[in-house]
Amino acid sequence: MNYMKLNQQYQADKPIDREAYFQIDPDKREIKNKFNFAVFSLLKSVFTQKELDRLEKINDNYLKNIQKLSPTALKRECERFTIDLSWKSSKIEGNTYTLLETEYLLREHKEPKGHTKEETQMILNHKTALDYIRTSQKRFKKLDLRDIEDVHSLLIKNLGVTRNIRSGLVRIGGTSYQPLDNKFQIREAVEKMCNLVNKQKSPFAKVFIAMLMIAYIQPFEDGNKRASRLIGNALLIAHQACPLSFRSIDELEYKKAMRLFYEQNNFRYFKELFINQFEFAVNNYFG
Repeated sequence: MNYMKLNQQYQADKPIDREAYFQIDPDKREIKNKFNFAVFSLLKSVFTQKELDRLEKINDNYLKNIQKLSPTALKRECERFTIDLSWKSSKIEGNTYTLLETEYLLREHKEPKGHTKEETQMILNHKTALDYIRTSQKRFKKLDLRDIEDVHSLLIKNLGVTRNIRSGLVRIGGTSYQPLDNKFQIREAVEKMCNLVNKQKSPFAKVFIAMLMIAYIQPFEDGNKRASRLIGNALLIAHQACPLSFRSIDELEYKKAMRLFYEQNNFRYFKELFINQFEFAVNNYFG
C-alpha cells in the first residue's frame, strides 16, 4: 500500500473533534460534497484485529445464550426485539410513536390515538420486513441488489414511495453532501458495494459496510437509512450474529456519525456506535 492510500485510510478512521466540527455552519464546512467512488478502497479494512476479536468474543456470549432458550422463550425474545427495533428505527426517522405505543400496536393489533396513518404504517412495515428476513436467512448469506430492493419495498409499502433504484435527485437535510443522481451510476455503486460486502471474511465488516454505504449511496427515493439498518440485521442473522435494535442509541449522535461519513468519508464515530450497539444487543436480548 502506497503512502497516499495509507494516508486516506488514516483519514477515514482518525478521531474527529465532533463538537467543534458540528459548531461550524453546514454551508461553511469544508466537505466532500459529491459521491466519492474512492470510499470503496477505504472500506476494504474497517476493523482492527483487536476490534474484531472483541466483537467475536461478544457474539460468543450471544451464541451461548441463545442455545439455552426454549422455543417459547426464543419466540418471546424475537417479539421483544421486533418491537424495540421497529420503534427505534422509526423514531430515528422522526416517527412520534412511543415504545409503549409500538408494543400496543404490534401485540394488540390496535392503533393508539394521536398518530398519522403513515407513522403507523412505518412501524408495521418494520415488523413485516424483519419477519421476512428471519424466514429468508439463506438469501442474505450473500448480498445483491435484489435483496436490498426487496427489503426496501417492504419498508416503504403504502407510504407513497417509489420502489427500486431512483432516477431523480435526492437531498439530505442538514448537509451539503449530494448523492449520485444518475440511475446507472447508482446501480453501479450498489453493485460495487455488494461485491465488497461479499468479499469480507468477517460478518461484522459485511454489516458495517452495508449499513454505511446504503445510507451513503441513497439508492432509493426515501427509506434509505431504514433499509440500511434492516439489511445490516439481515446479514447479522444470516451469519449467526446478534441483530441490532439500536434501542439505546441517541438519534442525534447517530445522525452526526452519518454526517461525518457523508461529508468527510470518516467512519470512526459510526464504528464506535456500531460496536457499542452490538454489545448492548447481546447484553439485553436473547439472554
